[in-house]
Amino acid sequence: MVSKKMILIGDFGVGKTSLIRRFVDNQFSDSYLSTIGVKISRKSIDVDGITLQMLIWDIEGGTEEKPVNTTYIIGAQGCILVADLTRESTIEHISTYIETVEKIVPGASYVLALNKSDKLSEDEQKQLCEKTENRYAKRIEKILPVSAKSGQGVEEMFMALATQTLTKG
Repeated sequence: MVSKKMILIGDFGVGKTSLIRRFVDNQFSDSYLSTIGVKISRKSIDVDGITLQMLIWDIEGGTEEKPVNTTYIIGAQGCILVADLTRESTIEHISTYIETVEKIVPGASYVLALNKSDKLSEDEQKQLCEKTENRYAKRIEKILPVSAKSGQGVEEMFMALATQTLTKG
C-alpha cells in the first residue's frame, strides 16, 4: 500500500469539506460548517492495481485578511485547488494558492475543482471553464467542473490527482 498526502485548498465557503464528504462518505449536507484549522480524512482506492491510501487534508479556507496556514501544506504530494463557479473572485484567487503551495512543495500535482457546477446552466459552466482553462492550463494538469451536491466529477477529480501523484512517484 502506498500512502500520499493530498490537500484541498481554496477560499472560505467554496465547498472543500463538502467535496471530501462526497468522496469519502458519499454524503452531502446543505448546512455550512466552516473548517477550523485542518481536518484529515482517509480513503483507500485502487489505481492501476496499486492500493493508494489517500490522506486528505481539508485546510481552513483563506481570505485576504487571513491567508492559509502554510504548515498544513508541508509534505503534500497532491493539491486540489477548489473554487466556486458562482463566485468568480474565488477563481481569481487560485493563482495565489498555487504560488503558496509551490513555495512549500515545488512540483506538487494539481487538479482544479470548479465546484457548485449544479447551480449553473451547461452553457454558463462551459464558458467559465474555458475562461479558467485559458488562465491556468499551463500550471494545472486537470481542470474539472464538479458538484459536491450532485456528485458530478468528484470521483474523477480525486482519481485524476491520485494517478498524477503515483506517476510522479
